[in-house]
Amino acid sequence: MGDVIHNLPVVSDIASHFPGAQIDWVVEESFAGIPVLHPAVSQIIPVALRRWRKSLFSQKTRAEIQAFKILLQQNQYDFVIDTQGLIKSAVITRMARGERYGYAWHSARESLASLLYTHTCDVTKALHAVERNRQLAAKSFGYIPAKPVDYGIFAPKTDLPWMTTMPYAVLLHATSRDDKLWPEADWVALGIHLIRQGIVCVLPWGSPREAERSHRLAQQIPQAIAAPSLSLGEVSTLLAKARVVIGVDTGIAHLAAAIHVPVIGLYCASDPTLTGIYTSGPGINVGSAGAPPTLHTVIAETQKVLDA
Repeated sequence: MGDVIHNLPVVSDIASHFPGAQIDWVVEESFAGIPVLHPAVSQIIPVALRRWRKSLFSQKTRAEIQAFKILLQQNQYDFVIDTQGLIKSAVITRMARGERYGYAWHSARESLASLLYTHTCDVTKALHAVERNRQLAAKSFGYIPAKPVDYGIFAPKTDLPWMTTMPYAVLLHATSRDDKLWPEADWVALGIHLIRQGIVCVLPWGSPREAERSHRLAQQIPQAIAAPSLSLGEVSTLLAKARVVIGVDTGIAHLAAAIHVPVIGLYCASDPTLTGIYTSGPGINVGSAGAPPTLHTVIAETQKVLDA
């Protein structure tokens, strides 16, 4: 999800320099709800690589792959840009009709991917992922990216009848790897601090295991709400109305940053320099790989946001 969100500013940049351009986006089917939020995206072309891998040689999978290829090749494109820089994304780029642009050998995340492009660009790996993507597109099209970064999306106005009418914070406690998790005891202490400030805590989730953690934490934090199962659109609405979003290294935290909600990113096992919260709005990263943020630090940063 983070990779998808980090590409939204590319769409804004292209649309700004080439008004009226048709911008189509190939995206993993489970994340198709993100680019649909950007008004400059013309067509979304879902791909199901994660699901197809599980039954690559089945008749159903082969039929879906063929249907995807037909849809992808309906248009002759002026530019086909692979901002992911992986072999799998380069293969999809190779399938499309048009001049193919991507990272050069030493710039791509997987160097072999560069062999499948017709044009390559050198972009330093020292940049944040958002700026790497923007630089690749800018070099491909021949423009200079504007500042500040613009994700270009707005949360839909979706009714959430289960929500509190009190001010609330969204606590994103779940992530894909256990080493990225923040201690549950610290989440509880943070939640107690927030409710003392009159801020209700809402805990969304994305899997049965995460749902169990949400309910477990909600039982220990007064007035906390373990959210029901939510679509990406509903998650966006939830984030947009929050006083603050506090989350570990997870795509939803980046989504909050993209819609200009105050975000505090908690990093326990990854480096926020390259993939941390990146926004022109209020956002801060605390902690780093092997150095999780302390409860004191998170409470202090949270209070700064609430007092602003």
